[in-house]
This record gives sequence, structure tokens and C-alpha cells, in this order.
Amino acid sequence: MSSIYDFEAQSITGQNVPLKDFQGRVLLIVNTASQCGFTPQFKGLQALWDSYQTQGLTVLGFPSNEFGSQDPGSNDEISSFCELNFGVNFPMMAKIEVNGKGAHPLYQWLKSEKPGLLGSEGIKWNFTKFLVGKDGRVLKRYAPQDSPEKIRADIEAALAA
Repeated sequence: MSSIYDFEAQSITGQNVPLKDFQGRVLLIVNTASQCGFTPQFKGLQALWDSYQTQGLTVLGFPSNEFGSQDPGSNDEISSFCELNFGVNFPMMAKIEVNGKGAHPLYQWLKSEKPGLLGSEGIKWNFTKFLVGKDGRVLKRYAPQDSPEKIRADIEAALAA
């Protein structure tokens, strides 16, 4: 696989989503959880979506229950939680695994393209973020504690490229 456009995912409502549908857009891909200390980042992610979607940004949330079982609900429950508590209306995808043998192929690729600290590939916790340029290549990887606001300048640079 050479770009993000080679992958598909499933929306939180069950539709197949070819990521080539986002060709030419900047993507911010985030593994999320509804019961995590970083869950308030949904508000910041929504703010980025509100600010930049018309300029070419798409935020994609991928719920995962891998870290501390912090997203145990069904896709419907996760969707309702995000909408009711944080006003999320950016695309949310179906719950996936991001590590191990069951990791979604997209996450296997993201991790190999941009390893984390000291070259480790594994996702360490919820709200790890990947910024993907308009060409479908991974530009940067951000730690869970990196707030959405902190990466605003990188998003603006990617949009301007």
C-alpha cells in the first residue's frame, strides 16, 4: 500500500468508506475513546473540523476499546455519546483495533509510515493522531497528550501545501 487512498474503513453506521473518497483533502485520523481522560479532546477535534472542513480538512475518528476498556459501547452508543456530549459531526468510523494481530490494515500502515517515539510502532493510548497530506502520505504523528489546538499550525501548513 502506497497511500491512505488504498484503504477502506467502515463508517460508524455500517457503510463501507473508500478512503480514496477523501483524495486531495488533508486528513486528521484519531483513535478515540468515550471514557478516557483525553475524551474532552473531542471538543477540540470538532473545533478543527468546524474551522477547516471547507478549506479541505477531514477529521476521522476511529473508536477503540483497547486501552483500559475505555470505549466498551456499541457503535450506536459511541455515536450518540459523541454527538450529545461534544457535538461531534465529523465522520466517525466503526470501532476497530489499532494494535496487534487484529489491527485494522489502515492502522498497520499508519504506524509503519510514522513510528512513534524511539521508533516504536504501537499505538500507546487513545487519541494518538496522524496528519495525512493531500497526497495521501502521512506527514506527522502526535501523542495522545498533544491537544488538537496544538496541531492547528501543522494543519494550516498542510492545507496550504
